Amino acid sequence: MSVKTGIVKFGIVGVALASVFLLGASRSADSRFKRAISLSPAGQNLPFSDGIVAGNTLYIAGQQGADENGKLKDGIGPQTHGALEAVQKVVKSAGFEMKDIVSVTVYLADINDFAEMNKAYSSIMPDPKPARATVQAAALVGGAKIEISAIAVRDPRAFQNIQR
Repeated sequence: MSVKTGIVKFGIVGVALASVFLLGASRSADSRFKRAISLSPAGQNLPFSDGIVAGNTLYIAGQQGADENGKLKDGIGPQTHGALEAVQKVVKSAGFEMKDIVSVTVYLADINDFAEMNKAYSSIMPDPKPARATVQAAALVGGAKIEISAIAVRDPRAFQNIQR
């Protein structure tokens, strides 16, 4: 084997090893900046998290307006309040605040509930209100009238003192 061939082979092996090292480092770095928020009772084994913090962003899964026993509240107003209370629990558990919410998606089982939902929503969400989309869904899990998902963003400097 010539010196030139040896250098090329060594260079290729070196690049391959460096790539493996860097990929491994980036995966472990990703896990430092991503954590799950789970408020579900133990043993429920749902195939999703209530929220995911990735960097300075919190992604909140759809929340419904159930009481502490998991029973849906009666009517769109109480279910809206309950869904937003559930969103707030995820937000607080992640170390965020409701004012950090920048985007909300509201899923309604019946678009005719829009005005009453909007009234309840407006009484809870802080100003300035986040961007929002409201859509009618063909059906929601468990016969719910509403489900709300959200995204919250905080200044990265706010996380300097939060334990991960």
